Amino acid sequence: MKLWLVIVISVFSFVIMGTGVVQKAEAELSEEGRQVAKPNAEAQLSGEEYKKANVVQKVEAELSEEGRQVAKPNAEAQLSGEEYKKANVVQKAEAELSEEGRQVAKPNAEVQLSGEEYKKANWEYFNRCGGCHGMLRKGATGNALTPDRTKPMGTERLKNIIFNGTKGGMPGWGAGVNIYTMEDAELLAKYIQMEPEVPPEFNMKDIRATWKVYVPVEKRPTKPVHHRNWENFFGVILRDAGKIAIIDGDTKEVVSVLDSGFAVHTLRYSKSGRYLYTIGRDAKATLVDLWMDPIQTIAEVKTGLDARSIESSKYKGRKGDFVDKLAVVGNYWPPSYVILDGLTLEPLKIVSTRSYTYDTQEYHVEPRVASIVASHFAPEWVLNVKETGLILLVDYSDIKNLKVTTIESERFLHDGGWDKSHRYFLVAANMRDKLVVVDTKTKKLEAIVETGIKPHPGRGTNFKDPEYGWVYATPHLGEAAVALVCTKPRHDKTENRWKVVRKLKVAGDGGLFIKTHPKSHHLWVDHTLSKDVDAQRSVTVYDIRHLDKEPKVLKLTDKGRIVHMEYNKGGDELWISVWDREGEIIVFDDETLTEKARITDPRLVTPTGKFNVYNTRLDIY
Repeated sequence: MKLWLVIVISVFSFVIMGTGVVQKAEAELSEEGRQVAKPNAEAQLSGEEYKKANVVQKVEAELSEEGRQVAKPNAEAQLSGEEYKKANVVQKAEAELSEEGRQVAKPNAEVQLSGEEYKKANWEYFNRCGGCHGMLRKGATGNALTPDRTKPMGTERLKNIIFNGTKGGMPGWGAGVNIYTMEDAELLAKYIQMEPEVPPEFNMKDIRATWKVYVPVEKRPTKPVHHRNWENFFGVILRDAGKIAIIDGDTKEVVSVLDSGFAVHTLRYSKSGRYLYTIGRDAKATLVDLWMDPIQTIAEVKTGLDARSIESSKYKGRKGDFVDKLAVVGNYWPPSYVILDGLTLEPLKIVSTRSYTYDTQEYHVEPRVASIVASHFAPEWVLNVKETGLILLVDYSDIKNLKVTTIESERFLHDGGWDKSHRYFLVAANMRDKLVVVDTKTKKLEAIVETGIKPHPGRGTNFKDPEYGWVYATPHLGEAAVALVCTKPRHDKTENRWKVVRKLKVAGDGGLFIKTHPKSHHLWVDHTLSKDVDAQRSVTVYDIRHLDKEPKVLKLTDKGRIVHMEYNKGGDELWISVWDREGEIIVFDDETLTEKARITDPRLVTPTGKFNVYNTRLDIY
């Protein structure tokens, strides 16, 4: 009875006052335009009345992604549906106070940062958060972090989420990876309640001002001037150091450590294997000549403010010889791709990716280029545009008269790789729990496959399943499982093509990478972003000849996290990174699963991805 009176009085007070506060809170101003209602001085609401109106806005704005449902009207209470809905929403929000430290936003709780604090928070957001949540904080792999969503959550709740992580796959930057103090988390929590700063554009004049050639083409050697087996070199990303290492795969020596862009995301080799291309998250690309002694950086350029992908031209055939001639960088900001000279990194052309989402046909100002691969069938790059769900086949045979085939697929595209035939490209739309398959020969969408919670294949891996035929494998961020997608079924099982034919259990969720090799019968999986510390430091290993048997789980370290596997040229060694300030690279005998070596060097700071020259240039994975 008391609850009924409270509900009626609350609803009646809103109506009598004639205030627009509740109406403003309930107005659906679009996903990207919702604003947190501010107190209306003329309405003269008490703090408690304002709090309830604000809570209504907060919860009704969040009735989707986490599956929240508004209860239906209760006939016994004899309230209208709208009256009941308001009361139910208020009760629900006030009851949600929490294991994760959730707080109802209080009126006038404006956050403030000093100039130095803002500068630090802005850098930390770029470094740790921007890749998943976007430069403008509109979300992709991670949720949107715009003020209309973050202010109602409040600093305390946000701080605890940042520090402790989420079940959806975000690591706890304090409790999980031990990078942030609670004070650091609070600083970032305040920052994401402020309006996002719109970064400047970056035009051709800006790009050319950063372009440097240290060794002109005519002064480079015409053959290797050292006696090392350069095709078995490993390029290793030293993430937090802003460097890369070149390691001799035969001798296990660190041959060279070179400056690069910040937090390099990936490495790629030219088709000849001679040149190594790097791309930092600060959009700085570098070109390294592996034939020189000492090995050195021969050119660099900055294509924007934020980037993740780089690739070279690999086609040689009836349409021309483009081996090593061109390169392309996929920018996050400004959202674009930039075509470069493959031998000097001279910027040649900028193409914006701002466009409309394939499904809702809404204009998007920040559609970022995620992964890029070079087609084996045509002089084309396959560019995956994250937010719009568009896959672009960019014909680089004539960049003055550029031809682009646009394929509608699925939104929030991320990383991916080739099937065994190198005809079909599979890329994760991880926020939609799917893999998208593109036929690069017909230049059409081939299939969309639902695999599990947030697939993250990296480049994925291919092998022949003893029962189903050729499969492509991906781990998942959101579940402790590997999905096997049939790419070339056995003759008697053709109905399985582009279907998940097996789910393999692994030691933890948070999987980032998976690997096997044509000469191997082992399948290796990491669990880098798992919340379980033992899983972070372990790998799951399956025998692909006996997938029905229990896998082996190998605990490899007592520090840092295990991340990213790569085979040597011969396919008989498997290299794994210990991602830590004092990093290591563990080398395994793939046949016996025994440790052969640990590569340690004071310069190996936070080693992550490793890319073997031979395997990477030929897309062997």
